[in-house]
Amino acid sequence: MAGMGTVGSGVARLLEENAESIAKRAGRPVTLKTVVIRSPKERVGAAKDAEFTNDLLAPANDPEVDVVLELIGGTTAARELITKALENGKHVVTANKALLAEYGHELFPLARSKSCHLGFEASVAGGIPILQSIKETLAANELFSVMGILNGTANFILTQMSQDGMPFDKALALAQEKGYAEADPTLDIEGIDAAHKLVLLIQLAFGANYPLDKLRVWGISRVTPMDIAFARQMGYGIKLLGTARKVNGKVTAGVYPALVPAHYLLAKVEGSYNAVRLEGNAGPVMLYGYGAGDLPTASAVLADVIAVARGCEPNNLGFADMPFPPDADILDLDEAVSEHFLRFLVPDKPGVLRDIAGVLAAHDISIAQVIQKEKSEVTGSAVPLVLQTHDAPAREIHAAMREVEKLDITLDRTMHYRIL
Repeated sequence: MAGMGTVGSGVARLLEENAESIAKRAGRPVTLKTVVIRSPKERVGAAKDAEFTNDLLAPANDPEVDVVLELIGGTTAARELITKALENGKHVVTANKALLAEYGHELFPLARSKSCHLGFEASVAGGIPILQSIKETLAANELFSVMGILNGTANFILTQMSQDGMPFDKALALAQEKGYAEADPTLDIEGIDAAHKLVLLIQLAFGANYPLDKLRVWGISRVTPMDIAFARQMGYGIKLLGTARKVNGKVTAGVYPALVPAHYLLAKVEGSYNAVRLEGNAGPVMLYGYGAGDLPTASAVLADVIAVARGCEPNNLGFADMPFPPDADILDLDEAVSEHFLRFLVPDKPGVLRDIAGVLAAHDISIAQVIQKEKSEVTGSAVPLVLQTHDAPAREIHAAMREVEKLDITLDRTMHYRIL
């Protein structure tokens, strides 16, 4: 095992505490032989019987090692370790979604050529068995929609903003204080972590590769308590979603904050929990649980290890004839049609609503409802104006918002969100 952080320590703990039950399920004992850490003299965690080393490639080159666990993260040393292990015919289990999203096109074919497992259940939604469910339980279901809350840090922040009216910065600071957010939270709050996970979900669910650099990604750093309050008044919650859908053979996908109807189960997923909803021609399924944490994620890691110990045939991406999925035929997210939530801060004077409505009408965007509030301490001299549209292409929404800003009638940045 390379890495003895949160997840690695959880793996060592479960191997020690659940040794008997793991052996029964695996059909043989599963033991931790070697642990790679920076300072091998500092023996940590529950791996008291393991050898400690700072030689990254030691497990990959050890003839007595059957499975290499990569839990160090990043895309350099981790890539080197996984490549060497697979080249030496060793099975690999990883929780590294960034590495697989960027280099899966080389690692999955290598694993297939060596008849090795490349297990990655722990890389998406922590302890939720979403990948195995797609590959096995839902294998006969022709899936056409994947949607989920894929980042617990962002969901925790939005929950605090929704329940307590916290501004974004204060909610982020609380997430860091509780250990949900890193000192540099960029990957979580800007949607990048969720994007890595969505790429893997698309590969498994649709049998298509959606290149990471083509995925549209927006984070939550611009979401305000005011937006959340207006959304609630209109019957919605705001969640950071990763979504992908097949439309006439094409795939449209993205990561963005969206309005979710309050009666949807996704709207009720709070705190650091994750949830994924899959829909296919055999019906919808939703899985919910911890998206991170030592023991939930360690349990997912060891599920892949147990599959190897049982002698299961490698089924890395769930397709018997596919070393790696072909690139998806992409439908640009801007062409996707949905209702939208538009929020403006405007001066308190006649004609403003008329001017905005005129711009929307010029783009064939019709208004479903309007909410206008009085000035407050929060908005100062500006008046909040919120519009909900009927179905419209995102392309037209973006164009209309740019035109409104050119009218010089907005007093602060405008915001818009897709509505599920």
